[in-house]
Amino acid sequence: MGYSAEVVRRARARLAQEKEDRESENRQHLALAYEKVPRIREIDHELRVTMAKTAQAAFLSGSDGRDALLALREQNKGLQQERERLARENFEEGFLDDAPICAVCGGSGYVGTAMCQCLMELCRQEQKREVSILSGSRDSFSHFELSYYPDRPDPKYGVSPRTVMEKNLRDCRNYAASFSAKSENLLFSGNTGLGKTFLSGCIARTVADRGFSVAYETASRLFTKMERARFERDEQCRLETEGALAADLLILDDLGTEMTGQFTSVALYSLINDRLLAGKPTIISTNLTTEEIARRYTPQIASRLRGSYKRVPFVGEDIRILKNGGTAL
Repeated sequence: MGYSAEVVRRARARLAQEKEDRESENRQHLALAYEKVPRIREIDHELRVTMAKTAQAAFLSGSDGRDALLALREQNKGLQQERERLARENFEEGFLDDAPICAVCGGSGYVGTAMCQCLMELCRQEQKREVSILSGSRDSFSHFELSYYPDRPDPKYGVSPRTVMEKNLRDCRNYAASFSAKSENLLFSGNTGLGKTFLSGCIARTVADRGFSVAYETASRLFTKMERARFERDEQCRLETEGALAADLLILDDLGTEMTGQFTSVALYSLINDRLLAGKPTIISTNLTTEEIARRYTPQIASRLRGSYKRVPFVGEDIRILKNGGTAL
């Protein structure tokens, strides 16, 4: 599960700060212990001395060296036991443990070249926070209000819009809960105000919370970044674009609202094709039909979407208008 360079950077900065805070706390505890129980300071000094003598004894040969080493180890053990006893008698449990922020990696964030679980958890948190900011909401599936969708059968679908949206909600919830590298590509299509962005955000947050890397971008924002990275050599835009395209799940919202030109069509085709070849799931939401996509971009893009994406139709009336009018169906 890869995370963008920016997410990893923020997570590493948090881990470094937490490590610094823990070390500062440990130093403060030790200073208080020395002040309250001076004998602990003496023991620590004696332990440093015995450690140096132990190192010297290790170089001695024969029985003299072995005897000296054993004696020093016994002395060291006795000092440590005395220190532990004084700590128990004078301070709360763990006050002088001097424990690192992570027992596995010591706070570095890595075990060898592999990312430690402590850093992975911070990446997950940063990813989830970023998704919430970009999607503009912290709502969840449980907040999706089906009562705004008419329950009268629509001749166009043979069932009511509410029935269609009940299925969409159920399918989106299941998609997020079982997301994997083998998940389908989805095309959310329908008029404005029908919940495409809402459910996209719910999927993004659920998938990110499960530890996958998720990039949530509007088409306008992503294509602007790609253009700046390509023509203006903008390093930040390049890193953010690469992170989005490499994410386990990419959600491209509001396709069709961006300024369209030759670069956008080429970039969109490359995005769709590259992620299909890499086997990385993508969700695209749009107000356009596939016929309109063919006219606005290229027939090849429309063909890719028809053949490789599962269409999820959003139907009903604009919820934002209903809310503003104070009417719920």
